[in-house]
Amino acid sequence: MKNIGMIAAIMLSIVCRLWCQQPISGLDRDRAQGMLMVVSAEVTKHYYDRNFRGVKWDARVEEAKQKIGKADSLGMALSHIAGALDALNDSHTFFVPPQHGVRVDYGFQFQIVGQQCFVTRVRPKSDAETKGIKSGDQILGINGYSVNRDDLWKMQYVFSLFRPQPQLHLELQDPSGGQRTVDAVAKVHQQKQVTDLTGAEFWDVVRQWEAEDNKARPRSIEFGDQLLVVKLPGFQSFQDEVGREISKAAKHQNLIIDLRGNPGGSIETLKFWVGAMFEQEVKIADRVGRKKLPPETSKAMHTHFNGRLVVLIDSASASAAELFARVMQLEKRGIVIGDRSSGSVMEAKHYSEQMGSGDGTYVFYGVSITESDLVMADGKSLEHVGVTPDEIALPTAQDLAAGRDPVLAHAAELLGVKITPQEAGKAFPYEWPQEN
Repeated sequence: MKNIGMIAAIMLSIVCRLWCQQPISGLDRDRAQGMLMVVSAEVTKHYYDRNFRGVKWDARVEEAKQKIGKADSLGMALSHIAGALDALNDSHTFFVPPQHGVRVDYGFQFQIVGQQCFVTRVRPKSDAETKGIKSGDQILGINGYSVNRDDLWKMQYVFSLFRPQPQLHLELQDPSGGQRTVDAVAKVHQQKQVTDLTGAEFWDVVRQWEAEDNKARPRSIEFGDQLLVVKLPGFQSFQDEVGREISKAAKHQNLIIDLRGNPGGSIETLKFWVGAMFEQEVKIADRVGRKKLPPETSKAMHTHFNGRLVVLIDSASASAAELFARVMQLEKRGIVIGDRSSGSVMEAKHYSEQMGSGDGTYVFYGVSITESDLVMADGKSLEHVGVTPDEIALPTAQDLAAGRDPVLAHAAELLGVKITPQEAGKAFPYEWPQEN
């Protein structure tokens, strides 16, 4: 089984399998070269670090240009653009290729728990379920590549955003230790072709691989007047929505904010949530960019929660979710429990691009570029580091298989509320999105 650390290597082998049968035309090669030049210019102009994190950027772009000139398929050519950006090793700087017009559903979800990758959910009546894939199965390999914490998001980038796969070849180990291989056939959904990668349309594409089908609105469950548990799948709420949840929390002695699986979102929403935990303004992080930037600080809320706080995170907690958890640690406001977070914490801006041709058609693509690093009150960045919980608490393969949530149960017990892992596992039922 191969171990790799560069997204270009994944693309050159995986993308080529599907696109190499389609010879690249002179027009497509010119378009790919044009995209590379536009992306390079945007990075040169806007990237937060003038030294490009030690990468010889011009040389990297020239290398990609030469490779595009020799590429024998469009997929191969586009992969070299993504590979050039990957050399920066920056979680928020990446290429958004022209949309392929389809969405695939592999019928199961998976994520890192500790240092291992597990199936966490299987869609009923999917090909994955039919072939016996179950929650709690450890994924040892995907399409011949070993799965690890550092490279998983790059695989998801390829399989979801860059080039969906018709099936995934999985090497699995069940909770009892038995190993097997399974080919999970994807269900392909035709989707409306994006005609302009601006605003919400851009992030619709990005969220597809960052947090597939996450519901952004908070949900909550009460345990008497002792405890409120709030599940935040993403930081996308408006101020009044944050206020409603905090008004509920203020009626309870204890609060658990569950940020597991939360990929981040709006910095403004983060400011409201942080502001609701303190009566005074709190600095979230300093912003380090090409020019002097003001720090990110909390925003005042009319209602505050003053009781005991526990924050839950896991390997899929990223960006704004990581910032929230770390602020609570540094300000000694609450206890953080769970798994080490993603380590994907930068501030970026997306740039939507388009390329026309003489026949009146247009190709739309984009690039996300980090414009500032975020440095916490302890003088450290969370990028590639993540948040280490005050207490590591992980579900086992057996817990995942049985639908138990020992992490939430343990957090509640610390706050004086007794719920079983089975009850905790049913607190926020997952709803699979409707198949279109």
